[in-house]
Amino acid sequence: MAKEQKTKDQKTQTAAPQSGKKAKSGDDVKVVEEKIPARLKEKYSKEIVPKLKEQFNYKSIMQVPKIEKIVLNMGVGQAVQDAKILEEAVKDLETITGQKVSVRIAKKAISNFKLREGMKIGAKVTLRSARMYEFLDRLITIALPRVRDFRGVSDKSFDGRGNYTLGIKEQIIFPEINVDKVTKVLGMDITFVTTAKTDKEAYELLNAFGMPFRKKEIN
Repeated sequence: MAKEQKTKDQKTQTAAPQSGKKAKSGDDVKVVEEKIPARLKEKYSKEIVPKLKEQFNYKSIMQVPKIEKIVLNMGVGQAVQDAKILEEAVKDLETITGQKVSVRIAKKAISNFKLREGMKIGAKVTLRSARMYEFLDRLITIALPRVRDFRGVSDKSFDGRGNYTLGIKEQIIFPEINVDKVTKVLGMDITFVTTAKTDKEAYELLNAFGMPFRKKEIN
């Protein structure tokens, strides 16, 4: 009887490493999943590049414009009177982007606004690569449709060099933000920096990604 129990224990001990190996395999799967490209990144290479290449008669796919980075800025002037507002802005921006935020510093003093040089007045974060595409996806498909009475974004905010800036009035349109914990509604500017040489090309690039412009074309 004791011999039989010992045999069972040996089998149990033999099975343990197999269980550990299975867990390791699960970890491997997780790593592979993390390497899967963002949906819009795949869309860009498979759909947008061929479409724009044909539309603008580019000789090479290297000429096709792309989004280099997305920059989010929160200017928090009220932080001059209340530092906690800036802390909340930083926290919210990090929650929205999943990336560490840099604090913006005043470059010069403005006495009328009680602003001293070196004071912390805003928060900024720059997104690139997969995280950039993931944010763009969430912005277009989830956040913007949550804007009150949303009818599309303006097509008049291009800078003449192929970059586009979108103004957001409330950070609470992002589902990552818990509205019940928000003490101050804050806005932000989102700038899309592209390699496009003209605003027309930049417009078509963002439009192809699904940016909900109010008009089909810009002048």
